[in-house]
Formats: sequence, C-alpha cells, structure tokens
Amino acid sequence: MSQKSEVRSKEQEKNLASCLLPLASQIAFIFPGQGSQCLGMAKEFYDRYADAKKIFREASDTLHLDMAKLCFQGPIEELNRTQNTQPALLTASVAALKCLEQEVSIKPKLLAGHSLGEYTALVASGALDFKDAVRLVNMRGRFMQDAVPQGIGAMAAILGLTREIVEGICRETSTEKSIVVPANFNTPEQTVISGHKEAVERASNLAKDRKAKRVIPLPVSVPSHSPLMKPAAEKLAKELNGIKVKPLNTPVITNVEAEPLLEETRVKELLEKQLYSPVRWVESIKRMRQEGVEAIIEIGPGRVLTGLVKRIDSSIKTINIEKPEDLKQFTVHI
Repeated sequence: MSQKSEVRSKEQEKNLASCLLPLASQIAFIFPGQGSQCLGMAKEFYDRYADAKKIFREASDTLHLDMAKLCFQGPIEELNRTQNTQPALLTASVAALKCLEQEVSIKPKLLAGHSLGEYTALVASGALDFKDAVRLVNMRGRFMQDAVPQGIGAMAAILGLTREIVEGICRETSTEKSIVVPANFNTPEQTVISGHKEAVERASNLAKDRKAKRVIPLPVSVPSHSPLMKPAAEKLAKELNGIKVKPLNTPVITNVEAEPLLEETRVKELLEKQLYSPVRWVESIKRMRQEGVEAIIEIGPGRVLTGLVKRIDSSIKTINIEKPEDLKQFTVHI
C-alpha cells in the first residue's frame, strides 16, 4: 500500500469511527437466512478462533455429520439441500457471533433474523440453546422439503411494485386450489411471492403487465412462507414442544409480528407461524429505527440483508461481520 493510500485509509477509518462511536448503545444485530450460504463460509473464523471450532463441533455432534467439511468443502449440492443449508447457515452465523463477542464487549439494543436467521437471533438472545436450535432447523428443513412434492411449489421476486400492488396481484391470481401469496416483504419495492407453481407464474405474468421492473423466478422448490407450509409447521410444532425456551436477554423483532419480543412463552408459537406467514422485513427495520437504532450489524455469510436495510432506510449505518478482518474493523469503529 502506498503512503498516500495508507493515509487515506486511516482517515476513512477515523471518519467512520467518529460517526459510529456515540451509537454503541443504539446498535442492532441481524442474521441472514437461506440463500446466503456459500462454500468456505466461516472457515477463517474456524481457523483462528477456538470458540468457532467449538460451535462447529457442537453442530457436528448434534447432527452426526461433519459440519466443517460440509461448509468448507461441500459439495455445493449437499450444502444447498434445505435440511443441510439451514443448520449450516445457523452454525456459520453463530460462530461469527461468538468471535465478535470475544473481541467486543457490546450488548445490542435489538436482534432480528430473516426467516431462518430468526433462529440465530433467538440463540443470540439466550432463548434457544445452540444445540437445540441446530437440531430444530435441520428438522425444519426436512419438514419444508417433505411438505410439497418437487415441482409443485415455486417462488419469485417482484421488483419495482409496491407491497399493496403485489398483494392485489396475488389475490387476483389465486384460486381455491392454486394459491400465491406475498412471502417476503424485503424492501418497499421488492416482494417475494410464493405458492403453487402455476399460481406464481400467473402472478408473475400479471406483475409484468403492471409494469414491474423485473420478475425473477427463484431457484427453489420449497414455497416458503406460504400456506403450503402448514403441514411442515404442524410437524415443527411437535418438535418445538420438546425444547426448553429460556428468557430473552435482548428483544427479538419477529418476522411474524415485526414487533420486539421478550416473552419466552410466545417463542414456539411464533416460530410455528413463521413457516407459513410472510417475513415482514421492511416493517422490522422500520421498527428498529423507531426504537432508536442507528447502526445495524449483519453477522454471518453474505451481505444480502445489508443491501435490504439500505433500501429500506438509508440513514441507518451498516457493518458486515463475515470474516475475521471485519471484526478488527468493527472494534475500531466501536
């Protein structure tokens, strides 16, 4: 690095630090969901931190599979299997969280996770034991895949139309036997729809007619967050009955209600409903802002949620914790 570049880098670091320093008590942590997985995720944490190794070992022992090998070597087809993806992402995100906690003494004001990421948020809050959570999401993935036969369900992302227009399109194109619903309210102009394949296709075509900027079919077979997931939710409820939920030490803004949750007695109910209810991400981020959050830290693989946050409220500062070097930057900022 040249001397000028080094000076410029230090100046940028100093400027960002001065922006974030007073916000230490106004920070939220968020955790990614399915779709953020990639080969090699959390490997650098695993290589450098004993706490990360411990998390991977606990996941491996709980599920009787080599989680490190799955995350670091794949093959990608195995990592992308829903029943593997979900515990793998949870493990990678919790490993990153543990390393952050080792380096920085900071308590977030709020927590949230996108779909699957809500389980990571509940682990971070102390409500769920990691071993229970990793087993739950493995079963959750199996139940989701089993609920709808291959080729029956579909999902698509609609860009450039408001929530209200997409909701209307779903109502217009659903029938008694072929339904499509909004699944993820990701940004004010990005909504993911989910349901029966033919209904999703009808809604996609109507969205194009209504001048959507883009309609992107998603490479998934499981129609998440739709009524088609109710059989999976019923099975998940039985698994949840055997889990002990502890008091939350930090409120979690849930996908179902987009409100801060501190009552451990409602965790199981909301995780069951989450499977067939839409992810209210826009409302969740807006609620964080109302609660005084000024900086959001995305912890885990990828930067998907950071991009969504910026489109929801560009005034919120964002940081990603995906690799150990991100931790060093974070310690400087805070």
